[in-house]
Amino acid sequence: MCRNMGVRGLQHFMESCYPETCIRVNLREMARNHVKVHNCNTATVVVDGMACLRYWYSCQAWVHGGQWQEYMHFLREFVDAFSAVAIRLVFFFDGTVEEDKRAEWVKRRLRVNQDIVRVFNFIKSYGKQPERDMFLIPSGLATFSRFALKSLGQETWCSVREGDYEIADYARRHSCMGILGQDSDFVIYDTVPYLSINKLRLDNMTTVLFSREKLCHILQLYKGDLPLLACLLGNDVVSEQRMQRLRNTMLTSYRRKCQQSQGDKVLAVADFVSSNRPPGEGLQGISSLPLSIADREVLEGGIRSYLLPGQSSSWVNGIASSFNSVRAVEKCTDVDILQAAREKHIRAECFMTYNILHDGVVECSNTLEDIHEDEVPPQAVLFQPVREHVYSLLLQARPGCSLPFPSVKEWFVTPGDPLKEPKIVTPNPISHPDGAPDLRTLWFGKGTEVLRMRVSTFMAVFDLQDHAEKLEHLDGPMVAVFCLVAYIATHTKHLSLEDLDAYLSQAVCIRFKPYPELLHTSVPVVDPRAVQLGSLFVRGLTYLIAANSACGLPFNMDDLMPWKTFDGLLFHSKYLQAHSACTTEELLEGNPSCSQLFLSLREQVLGVCRRCGVTIQSLPRRAHIERPSNFGESCRERGPQTYQARGSRTSPHSNRQQQRGPDHRPKSRHPNRRRYHQTPH
Repeated sequence: MCRNMGVRGLQHFMESCYPETCIRVNLREMARNHVKVHNCNTATVVVDGMACLRYWYSCQAWVHGGQWQEYMHFLREFVDAFSAVAIRLVFFFDGTVEEDKRAEWVKRRLRVNQDIVRVFNFIKSYGKQPERDMFLIPSGLATFSRFALKSLGQETWCSVREGDYEIADYARRHSCMGILGQDSDFVIYDTVPYLSINKLRLDNMTTVLFSREKLCHILQLYKGDLPLLACLLGNDVVSEQRMQRLRNTMLTSYRRKCQQSQGDKVLAVADFVSSNRPPGEGLQGISSLPLSIADREVLEGGIRSYLLPGQSSSWVNGIASSFNSVRAVEKCTDVDILQAAREKHIRAECFMTYNILHDGVVECSNTLEDIHEDEVPPQAVLFQPVREHVYSLLLQARPGCSLPFPSVKEWFVTPGDPLKEPKIVTPNPISHPDGAPDLRTLWFGKGTEVLRMRVSTFMAVFDLQDHAEKLEHLDGPMVAVFCLVAYIATHTKHLSLEDLDAYLSQAVCIRFKPYPELLHTSVPVVDPRAVQLGSLFVRGLTYLIAANSACGLPFNMDDLMPWKTFDGLLFHSKYLQAHSACTTEELLEGNPSCSQLFLSLREQVLGVCRRCGVTIQSLPRRAHIERPSNFGESCRERGPQTYQARGSRTSPHSNRQQQRGPDHRPKSRHPNRRRYHQTPH
């Protein structure tokens, strides 16, 4: 899920208490002025991709696994809107979670787990998707968005350290026009102006600029004081609770001097910072603060986290330097392999490989999974054998290294797991007819034989090494579907023939459906099991990407993306059809081309199951809704739920819902588009 959001209470303080710090700007005019002042050819805006995910995913349907062709359409609109006003975009995504922010990451993941429980409770009670106030982004959205933007020709980067740090540094070094995101940390960094994604209106290309200069003027602080202000208020490095006692003392002192109550927490901390500012450069400003040694060390680390390369602070000694670290895993990794992995990681051309090779730590955020579902395993459990194979491919010690490779630490979110510590996972070698392939050959080798080795190794990651030659007649997307569905079918005890037909029929039908036709898809009821199966498939695609990265890219990455293989509403409709005993002809909409491909894939998947000793049985299920006693009355009050193809862009989703309430549904920007309907079961 998306990263939030900087300094506790600061953005609310600026918007609510001192709105003069929030300046409405016209991006077209701002770009023209920037080009003139800097004597450059174009204005560049750096985009915090993680903070934009909720804004970008404006598809009204979201619980079914994602509307990926529709999402691609929206991304094109976003990019085209900036191109039309001569603004170049550079996108950054988080590529790692730094350990000093791990506690905050865990806290957010557990909070989202609670939100997921509420979503499934709603679906079970009403058979409907919840309103937008319960919105959760589809699984894997951040990962897929990197590749989506690259496919649209956009410059896209993945960070090797904290993402907002790299964004602030890049923007400053390249004299960019601004940073587009939703993170008040960008007010604290001494970098270019911070522009709000939530306030962005594409129809007139305006947004809000949060002015650090005006903030400093109001708080009577220098820019160099802002990092200390941020740490005392609480951020991702220094928890809000850690400085609570000192902040209470500040508030008591401030209220003796001033009667103002609105925004007094921020004002009190600013007054404290101003009163304790060191008299000159090079003095340990925080040494005089009434804190324990441990708290001072944390505070100093927090201040340094805001200092970009070459910058200094009067509150701490020294000048910030470039990030550099060597981990135990890295010491035993082939230098050429590590360098190649780093370059591909930074260019957002791979997934997981650099994190495994550099420090042996990987993480995976929340997935829409029902904590009470005991027939479909959590994705982290189901796909662990795949990850073990990927780890074994990557963690091949270079000759002469005496250090044993450590196991991989996994921070994977599963229902009910408190995430108190990582899971230690040991690499497990793949079964390959020629033995474990050499990583250098996989990554740097050339020729037809190497390509075959890459493909066979990729198949072996999913325990399908005997099927590589049988799939030569299929294109990349269908190979991806076969691998994923065959793996799920052989590793899930309770997958039925109807589930298998739903997976395969939607993957086949989507090939013959243009984007506008998908918007006509009707889903009469939302089934919680279908929701989990949809998310499971989409999350599985990320493991295909990871395996493709580890095996030297035997397949085009774009062929493994969900907009080539999956549509959430289409899958949900096929699931309901398959479990309603419809004919194969009905399931495939009477399309002979679909039928031939479907039957071929189905037979191959069932063949894999037979060879693995897995029996796939027919087990039709009717969508079961736990109706409360007032269910009929509730449905009459709510009326039939309508998904619209496009929400208004006059204001962002989150703000729109807060201002107008969760039942407000904005008018579509595309009035000629048919809506797809979902009525209570």
